[in-house]
Amino acid sequence: MTKTIRYYYTHVSPWSYLGHERLGDIAARHGAVIDYVPVSMGTIFPRTGGLPLAKRAPERQAYRLAELRRWPSRLGIPLNVEPAYFPTDDRPSARLALAAKARGHDIAGLSLAMMRACWVEERDIGDLETLREIADACGLEGRALLDDAQSDAGRQRLEDAGQAALADGCFGAPWYVVDGEPFWGQDRLDLVEAAVGRRD
Repeated sequence: MTKTIRYYYTHVSPWSYLGHERLGDIAARHGAVIDYVPVSMGTIFPRTGGLPLAKRAPERQAYRLAELRRWPSRLGIPLNVEPAYFPTDDRPSARLALAAKARGHDIAGLSLAMMRACWVEERDIGDLETLREIADACGLEGRALLDDAQSDAGRQRLEDAGQAALADGCFGAPWYVVDGEPFWGQDRLDLVEAAVGRRD
């Protein structure tokens, strides 16, 4: 039976970015399906005790930077440790991706393009025109998707995604769920692969 990896993430998370393509590789190796569910940490953190980066203790901020300097070189993935447009609002990009998903598009590539825009290309993915350009470059109808994303239905999709994440125990990003088992962080992807590889 084909396994599904439910994947909660935000485009402004460097950890989501560092694990994004690797998760796709894991799924491909095992014939699994990924359910891509972009969310906003503005929904998750207040309910689960998390804090935005600027409100975290200096020691936690310093250690985050140390880890961000280690992982990209270890993985061979380019990443600006302190990009020009971070932090930025994670809701517009999540709504855009969810609008594309609702229209039946595979949003893996779109999400990766938005992550790269933030973490490599020094672009503001909280800006609607930037998002339109990214969607167009991915072969999608950016303007139509933005209109959908900013509608009441688009806002509700993001709310529903956040509630689904909370129901799955999510308190940070990336968050993976395999057969009801949760995994937090791109550094748990080896455990995710082991779970996907298990046969009931």
